Formats: sequence, structure tokens, C-alpha cells
Amino acid sequence: MVLGVIEGIRKSVLNRLENIYDYKIEKENLASEEIINTICEISQDINKEISIAIDRKGNVTNVAVGDSTTVEMPIIDIKERKLSGIRIIHTHPNGNSMLSALDVSALIKLKLDCMAAIGVKDGKCEEITLGFCGLQDNKLVAEVTKPISLEKALQIDILKIINPIEMNIKEEKIYEDNGEKAILVGIEDEESLVELEELAEACNVSTVGKILQKRSKIDTTFFIGEGKVEELSMLRQAKNANVIIFDDELSPSQIRNVEEHTGTKVIDRTTLILEIFARRAKSKEAKIQVELAQLKYRLPRLSGMGAILSRTGGGIGTRGPGEKKLEIDRRHIKERVHDLTRELEKIKKNREIQRDKRSRESIPRISLVGYTNAGKSTLRNKLCEIASPRDITQKENVFEADMLFATLDVTTRAIYLPDNRLVTLTDTVGFVRKLPHDLVEAFKSTLEEVINSDLLLHVIDVSSDKAIEQIQAVNEVLTELGAINKPTILLLNKIDKADVDKVKNILDIFSNSKFIEISAKEGINLNSLLDSIASNLPNRLKECEYLIPYADTAAVALLHRASKVLKEEYKEDGINIIAMVEDEVYNKCEKYLLQKIN
Repeated sequence: MVLGVIEGIRKSVLNRLENIYDYKIEKENLASEEIINTICEISQDINKEISIAIDRKGNVTNVAVGDSTTVEMPIIDIKERKLSGIRIIHTHPNGNSMLSALDVSALIKLKLDCMAAIGVKDGKCEEITLGFCGLQDNKLVAEVTKPISLEKALQIDILKIINPIEMNIKEEKIYEDNGEKAILVGIEDEESLVELEELAEACNVSTVGKILQKRSKIDTTFFIGEGKVEELSMLRQAKNANVIIFDDELSPSQIRNVEEHTGTKVIDRTTLILEIFARRAKSKEAKIQVELAQLKYRLPRLSGMGAILSRTGGGIGTRGPGEKKLEIDRRHIKERVHDLTRELEKIKKNREIQRDKRSRESIPRISLVGYTNAGKSTLRNKLCEIASPRDITQKENVFEADMLFATLDVTTRAIYLPDNRLVTLTDTVGFVRKLPHDLVEAFKSTLEEVINSDLLLHVIDVSSDKAIEQIQAVNEVLTELGAINKPTILLLNKIDKADVDKVKNILDIFSNSKFIEISAKEGINLNSLLDSIASNLPNRLKECEYLIPYADTAAVALLHRASKVLKEEYKEDGINIIAMVEDEVYNKCEKYLLQKIN
């Protein structure tokens, strides 16, 4: 029986495939020349992959038809400390014999004796690539040959290769390596690839190779040149990589073309950042924002009928069998985007209510902004530790770690400044170069905390070699938000690890800005920072002394409710109160004013 995608294939072709079961192969041979010629001819004819499975007795146990993503694998009984005893030979109609990531994955997971890919050209075998199981650090890995000729492949005694491998497997305790291994591709500079590697690491993806190409013009087909794609394909196979990550945003056709050429999953920087955000989002708001950004990114990448022929959700022929799956997907995404946008609007209104309340209470607002992993969360935790109001229960710290986008959820906490003023401190999501526009849009309700702040604390990792570029990246996002002209203090963080010359260079470039050197982790200069915040925040409160008659308890209640009472003393002729008040309270209680202290 021929398995797989056989719809539309002529009966005569299916009969030829059925006849393959009658072939007998010598035990030590990979396959016979007759079988390989047959599957190459049929593969060329129907433009699909043909896969055959052969056991160690030389019997064909499985014949399947498919493509690089759907070809069926035989059901294999995988023995412990033993190979499966099955070798799979399959065709690649595109002429490229290199093993795809799926081929390598099947080789390891099924513990195949061998995985062979035949590059078919003009109905004949152009070349063959073989993959065998090997051991490295007690993990099963793929050992892949370079493309070889059919003649050379048929001369190989496959049992001489398999037997030593199986002996090693019996003697060693083997662990499966299920991790993702990536090759990074960029056209900008080495530093950008280093950051991409950190982003990949934040997604638990290990980097096994990098390719950098200097290009003045982007290739519309492959993004990088065709020759570079060939090099990428060879490197992927040599390193057993199962994902390729590009440092820039790719078009759907570019992703498809590179995937077909390299035989593995391809993602771009935007997809990677969205994935990190999806994994790290904890609060309901953050999860909604990330899903919204993902859907907006995915929607224009649905290929098919096109927007001009897009059907609406109502009317004749728009539901059931009359509607293509692509259109259903597109409509579902649009509906979901609409629902998520409405949910965000509700959350946004709640935020506005909270902000209005703080505004009425004249509480100054401070926001921490900066590049991802600059130390914002660490600083926020330290400042809350040393300056939290005594009468407010200490809330738990936000998560802090030496990784990109360690925290996504915006938190606002109250702290006291040295002049006894109460202010709010908001920790915001970190920025990054090439931050996806959809993500900035989705997080705008969160980032409005920045827009409405009285003072921004721009946290900079001065130990980074790319500190200046990171400052510029943050300023670009602040410009997009319309917050670039807010009063700002540059906080040169990690000063304990920074190079003196690099710090001097930053100070020279940004000499017109206010700055302070700190170390959030080591607690260096944090008290000076609080003093600096106090001096840079406009003091809207007046310190006043009142004597309020016992008959006017409403005025006493107002002072307690809408101002900060510093001292309260009961005297014969009334209640003596010293409080920090804003203009509205000052005007209402002016008749009881004894003196304006400052």
C-alpha cells in the first residue's frame, strides 16, 4: 500500500510505486540503483517527494508520497539502547539533496539507521546526502555527509557504519536533545547579531552559527543573495540547526523561499521579539497587548485571495463550504483584533481613572524608561526598598534578571522623596532596537504612563559597548510616543562595571543632559538620585500651618483626605495642623491659615 498524499496521482504511477515492495536489497547496501532510478523518475513526474523505508534484511517496508512537510514516516518500534533497524531514502524534487531540519529531526527521534536524501534533476539522481546517528556529550546527534554521487553512495557498506554506532549507544546513557538550535543571519553589523543572539537566548534557543552579509540593496527573493543562501543551507546542515533567525523583518515570500531552499523553519527578528513577549507576559493586560501585536503582524501575511476579493462575514456564499479556509482565518483574526482592542480600551479607562485620582491628589509621577536589560526593575526594587512610605504595606518586588525583557508588566509604586513628598514610580517595559511597530502600538496604553509623567528617569547600561546606540533607540521610541521633551535625568547605571573612558565619551556626547552615575545592584549613589529627583520635580505643594476651630471638622477631614499632614496638635482654641497642600486645598482652607512656611 502506498501511503501519503496520493490524490490525483495516476493509477499507473501508483502501480509502479506498489511494485517497489517487491524489490530485494542486499543487506549491506543503502539501496539498489533500480529503486533509486524508479523513485527519481516518479518524483520528477509528479513533483512530490517519494519516501521508502528499508529494514536490515533488505526488505522495503514502507512507500509514501508527500512533500517536505507532509511525507509520512513509517511506524517504527524504537528500542532502548538500539537503533530502529530502518533506513529511509527519500527524494527532493528541487534538486537539493541536503537534509532538511525535519529530516534530521526524524533521524534522531526515530533512531534511524540512516536518513538519505536524493536531489532529483531531470528525473535522475543528481546527488545524495546521508545522515547517521552519532553521540556527542551523551546526546544523540546527526552526523551528515557532504553530497556524494549515486555511484559512491551505492559502494558504501552501510552495516560497517551502523554497527559501531549501535555499540556506542548500548554502552552510553543517552539523553535526547530537544532544544532549538539557531543560525543567525544579518546584514547590518556584528553587534546587532550579538543582540539577536541574546534575544534568541531569552527564548531558550541556542546559537550554533552566524552569517553576516554586507549589502547595500536587499534581495527581494531571499533577502540575502542566492549564493549566501547556499552557504546558509550548507551551514545549517553542518551544524544540525533547526531554525534560522533573520535580524530584520522579512516578507512572507522571502520566508517561504529561504525555507524551501534550506529545508528548515525561518523566522525574523519581529517574530522572535513577539515570542519573547508572549512567554513573559504575566498580567491580563500584557497578554492582551502581545496577542494583539501578534495578530496584527500575522494578518497581512496570510497569502491568498487578496484584500480586493476578500469576502465579508455575511451574505450568500460567505459561510460553510463556500468560504475558503484562508478567508475564515482572516475573518477570525479581524474579529479577535476587534475584541482585544475593546478589552484594552476598558483597561485603558481604568488606568485613566487611577491617573486622574493621583492627579487630583497632586502626586508627582515618575517613570523609569530605558533599553531592555539596562537595570530598570533592579533600580525600581531598590528605590522602593529605601524610600517606601512607612504606613503602606510593602508590596512584592518586580522580577529582575540579567536577560532581555525580564519584565513586561508595568507596575506603579509610591515612594517618599527626601523632602517628604510622596511620588509614584512606574517601571515600564524595556525598549530595543527595531522594536516592532505593532508592539509599540499595542503597548501604547501601558506606555501612556510615560506620556503623563512629570519626570523620566532614563536608565542606561554604561557597561555595554552599544550604550550610545541604545540611548538613541530609546529616544526614537520616546519620540514616537511624543514624550521626548519630558524633563529627563540620564541614569548611568552599572557604573561599578563600566569603563571610565566609555563613560566620559557618553557624558561628552550628552553634555547638555542632566545625569547621575549610579549602580542599582550595588546601591551606589541612590540617595543622591533621590535628592536629584526632588530638586528636578516642580513642587506643587505648599507647606502651611492652620488653626481650625473644633466646629469645622469638615476642613480637618479635607486636609487629611487631600493633603499630607505633617503635624497635628489639639489646642484650646482649635486643631493646629501643619500640612503639605496643593492649590485647591490651600484656597478652601485659607481662612484658617496661620502661616505659609514655604
